[in-house]
Order: sequence, then structure tokens, then C-alpha cells
Amino acid sequence: MEDLSPRKGDLDAIETASRDEIAALQLDRMKWSLSHAYQNSPFYRARFDDAGVHPSDLKSLADLAKFPFTTKKDLRDTYPFGMFAVPREKLTRIHGSSGTTGKPTVVGYTQKDIDTWADMVARSIRAAGGRAGDMVHVAYGYGLFTGGLGAHYGAERLGCTVVPMSGGMTERQVTLMQDFKPRIIMVTPSYMLSILDEFRRQGIDPRESSLAVGIFGAEPWTNAMRQEIEQSFDMHAVDIYGLSEVMGPGVASECVETKDGLHIWEDHFYPEIIDPATGEVLPDGEMGELVFTTLTKEGLPIIRYRTRDLTRLLPGTARSMRRIEKITGRSDDMMILRGVNVFPTQIEEQILKCQGLAPHFQIELSRAGRMDTMTVHVECTPEAADEIARASSAKALGHYIKSVVGVTTKIEIRDPGGVARSEGKAKRVVDNRPKE
Repeated sequence: MEDLSPRKGDLDAIETASRDEIAALQLDRMKWSLSHAYQNSPFYRARFDDAGVHPSDLKSLADLAKFPFTTKKDLRDTYPFGMFAVPREKLTRIHGSSGTTGKPTVVGYTQKDIDTWADMVARSIRAAGGRAGDMVHVAYGYGLFTGGLGAHYGAERLGCTVVPMSGGMTERQVTLMQDFKPRIIMVTPSYMLSILDEFRRQGIDPRESSLAVGIFGAEPWTNAMRQEIEQSFDMHAVDIYGLSEVMGPGVASECVETKDGLHIWEDHFYPEIIDPATGEVLPDGEMGELVFTTLTKEGLPIIRYRTRDLTRLLPGTARSMRRIEKITGRSDDMMILRGVNVFPTQIEEQILKCQGLAPHFQIELSRAGRMDTMTVHVECTPEAADEIARASSAKALGHYIKSVVGVTTKIEIRDPGGVARSEGKAKRVVDNRPKE
């Protein structure tokens, strides 16, 4: 593989600044962010007042622990615009992701926010080995999902040529890669494996493709998957991390020269690791739940957002900013299926819409070839046990899940009593995907 280490002068000054310089910048920006949230977001003013804290209480970075957490539930409860800190007409763009009630969690960006986001994704692409003039094939989904447009604007900001392909149409993806010869692809890792299979189906040697860098995010993936992709394509496979509530892709990214964890762009996002049970802040190096505070966002400042992702903070290596390990799991029951966040409660709510179905279900995750799949096992009611009623219920449930949650599922209707019961907490998810 090509040596893609950065050239002298490639990096922003803050990427190689001292820890003292980074901390001083963070403290200054955090004071602004807390004040902006308190003064302009009724939600945060009430939340801070209820907790008995004021932005002036922040004298050091450690004082952030005095302030209350923000959760995904807060965004749902204030749907659609209740957490914004600027008037709606000052927003340049709105994104959203699916929520358990069928309504999305909504995030908004001012023009300055969009510019910052583009800068951070551009920095991430550069950290992965991308340079101005590269062609970038973006196969993340476009639309309310932040992946496609986040990657798109960042690649353009770096000076790249963007192919806005989005997801799906795998045969055409490969055809255009062969014709256009992009140097970089940005895509979910599971879909990259499907693209790999399509290369082989067409009889094309993936190692002869033009791809030199793959930037993979939106779902957890293993180093074993990295090794397979790198060996199959003779390319670098680099991890990128983000979440809509904090910004989108580009909150943190691996550097191609080390590939040893994701450097957080700490000039815009302040990380903490907490004990998920107690909320206590843990020292760097200890495993816990990742929490972020935005330092520069105008439209939707986020204070101490609980990501539910489990990882630990490590010292910087290729950059001065701290790293997170690859995400190892979550502190809640969320599943990630082909880049889409899915909660068992979402599935339950769709089941309850369907006549002829009982509220007893179990979700089975498996892997068919390269792609993760989901089967919902659910019981019919005694009066809807005939084949016609079952088929109708399965069709309706599949439609609701696809429409509201955004994933295609297989529905298996079982006889009354056919789904295993539990005397304690129901085991809603059975994960039969191979452990790598």
C-alpha cells in the first residue's frame, strides 16, 4: 500500500499544539458554549437552573462535571425545534435520525456550523490520506441522515472531486468506480464488503482498482474486517466517528500513518468518559461511556451528551489530541443494522399497530453473506392464526418497520405462546452474527 503519511505543512496548527494550548482553547470555548446555551436555549436554561448551576461556575475544565447530562430522550421530548439556540430562520440546514416514537430526533446547523462541520470532515479525510484533487466516491446515504452530505461537504472543502453516489445499486457502484477511478471511498464497512463481493462477481480483481483509501463509519467494525478490506483491495481502511446529535461524521477520525484509534478533534468537541451507572467522570485510560460537549456549535449546542458508546480515552499519537479506542459496545439496548440505529422499543411500537399480533416478540440478528440481517419473531393472536391473517400481519409489520425505522426485516409469525418468555427482563435481542 502507498505511504500516505502527511507532508510538512499539511496539518492545522492545533493538530500538533501542546496539551496546555489545547486545554486553554477548550476552556475558553467551553465558557462560550455554556453561556450561549444558557442564554439562548430555553431547554438548557431550565436544565441548568434545575441543577443549580450557572455558566459562571465553570472555572476549569473539571468543573464541567457540575453540569447536567443531555440524552437522546431530551431531543425527542423537545421535538422538533425545542433545543435550538438560534431562531429557526437562522438555520441553514436540518438533519434528523429515526426515534423510538416514529418521529426523528432533529438537529440544526447555522452556516457557521456547516462550515465547521465541513472543516472537520476535510481534516478527517486528510488524516486518512486524502488530498486536494482526489476523487471521492461517497456511498453513504444522502438525505436526513448526516453521513452522505457530511462526507460530501467535507470532501469538497478539502478540494476533492465528489461522486455523490449514495447507497444501493451495487452493480452500478462498481461500474462507476471502474470508469471514474476514484482514489477514496466513504461508505459503511458492511456495504464495502458487499461492494467487494460485486467486484468478484463481475470478475474484476479489486486489488487492481483505483481505490487507495477507504473511510468507514456509521457502524462498529473490527480490525479483522479492516484486514480483509485492506488485503482484498490493497488499500488503507480508516475509521471515522460521529453522531448527528454532536455534529455528524467527523467528530473523530483515525490517522492513516498509525491506525491506532480515533483522534478526537478536541478544538470543537470536548470528551469525557463516565461510569454509565453512576455518571462519575473516569480518568483517561478507563473504560466507560463516551460523553461529548460541543465547543463551537451555534444552532444546537450540546452539553455533556451521553452517546451510550463504550470506549476509553487515550493519549494522542499521530496528533496531539486524545484518541478513543474503536467502539466496543453500548450501554443501552440499541442495535446498529447496516448503519441504521434500531431500538427494540421501535419494533415493539410497530407491532402494536398491527391487528392480529400479540406484544410478544424477539429480534434475531444474523449475517447473510456480507450483510447483517434482522428477523422479527412475533406471535399472532388466537383469532388471527390462519395463514391469510398471518400473511397480512407480516406484510403490515414489515411495511411499518421499513417506513418508520428505515430497515428491511424478515417477519416470522409464530403460534400463540411461540416466543420464549422470561421471568425477568425480556431477552428482546438474540445476536447470532459471527464474533470476529
